[in-house]
Amino acid sequence: MRTLGRRTFIVGGLAAASTVAWGQSARAASYPFRLGVASGEPDASSVVLWTRLAPSPLNADGQGGMSNTDVTVEWQVSKTSTFAALVASGSVAARYADAHSVHVVAGGLAADTDYFYRFRAQGHISPVGRTRTAPAPGTAGRDLVMAFASCAHYESGYFTAYRRMAEDDPGLVVHLGDYIYEDPATSGAVRLHVGAETVSLADYRVRHALYKTDPDLQAAHAAAAWLVVPDDHEVENNYAGMVRNDSSPVLTAAQWTARRTAAYRAYYENMPLRPSAAPTGNAIPLYRRVRWGSLATFHLLDTRQFRDDQACGDGWKVCADADLPARTLTGAAQESWLLDGLAQRTATWDLLAQQVFFARQLDGAGAANMDAWDGYRASRARIEQGWRDRAVRNPVVLTGDVHRAWANELKADYADPSSATIGTELVCTSISSDGNGSGDTAVPYASNNPHLKFYADRRGYVRTTITPTQLRADFRAVSGVTEHGAPVSTLRSFVIADGRPGLTQV
Repeated sequence: MRTLGRRTFIVGGLAAASTVAWGQSARAASYPFRLGVASGEPDASSVVLWTRLAPSPLNADGQGGMSNTDVTVEWQVSKTSTFAALVASGSVAARYADAHSVHVVAGGLAADTDYFYRFRAQGHISPVGRTRTAPAPGTAGRDLVMAFASCAHYESGYFTAYRRMAEDDPGLVVHLGDYIYEDPATSGAVRLHVGAETVSLADYRVRHALYKTDPDLQAAHAAAAWLVVPDDHEVENNYAGMVRNDSSPVLTAAQWTARRTAAYRAYYENMPLRPSAAPTGNAIPLYRRVRWGSLATFHLLDTRQFRDDQACGDGWKVCADADLPARTLTGAAQESWLLDGLAQRTATWDLLAQQVFFARQLDGAGAANMDAWDGYRASRARIEQGWRDRAVRNPVVLTGDVHRAWANELKADYADPSSATIGTELVCTSISSDGNGSGDTAVPYASNNPHLKFYADRRGYVRTTITPTQLRADFRAVSGVTEHGAPVSTLRSFVIADGRPGLTQV
């Protein structure tokens, strides 16, 4: 059998190479790999391989049609899609208690190398995934195509943007949150959620399974390793630490704690995270650093679990309390961890992968979004000053959440447009949330926000190409999401030059 080309592999060849040299029983149980495969958290010698057994993914009990027994899952890693020679293999127990999900840390791999992987269980072979290890420490390795995305609301439209992202052959995907949405089925939606609003562990498991059954999302996972961080909808809209956004549905304090616990557990079960990220009770350790040799360091932030409640009742407000020095979006421990990591300066690019709008953004009345960094201005100022004090060479903030694409320059003094540009922010739009959008590209309230350089109201993602001399950002958008299969185009491209913060349009 020929080795599949990468494009063929992603789009049409997921299972084609799977039956070579690894038998498949004709009398096996129902096919258990309906949620696909995924990989993530690469370093120079290992990567996490994920799958979850679920022959009936949407069963209301959240167990995916599996029995209450543990199941042995075999796994293989090869440099070719034929698996003619293996570089790593083994077996792992898919446990009933974990909804039969597995997180394999496949080690002993070569740095900066592409690999294929697959699983076998209950007489069936999974689709094939492709992944890549990071360069060795101190080496830049190959140029990195990294795509980042957020906000995939199932009911708002199809996930065509995930398919187009897979077709771009990324070496790495970063997902910035709102991977699922918690709301109930809505009459008249493009396609329907299953069930009521998610509250229980079974609810969250079924909701993750529903999203994972989407073939375009499966293609994006199979195409590259992912780094993931959640935002709010993985638990509940606009929650802040232990504070809820509202009282719908009505929950006691104990029930709210149980809901958070269930949400974090289901998130871990369904993501290609290392075992060190497994939750403990109603907390999950998700802020972390992933090093891509000397080329890039990814600082993945958690801006929900440790934040103070939104100021002035949330929403867009003119709010003096947003300036209070003690207010924090990250919590003190995470802020200190971030600044310590930025001080290490081990890579050309320091990428802060996080959830909510970072640059100052004012509307016509001078109001700002209290759910974003504008509601935590002292927290933002400490981090910006922190990277300046530490002489960080290329700070770039990656942002999701707002369902629109933006490209922003970060300023030493937002009140003074002539002040120094001290960093850059790239904001991806949504995969599907808010529907088709419009063709609008006029920066809202541009006179109040001269540092905001680009805006677009379409669905899609950002494709970056990271080299030792520049970071290029292509803002990619599909023409619509209410019908499946829309084409993709590049709306605008910018370059950030090494050592020169700010945006140059290509």
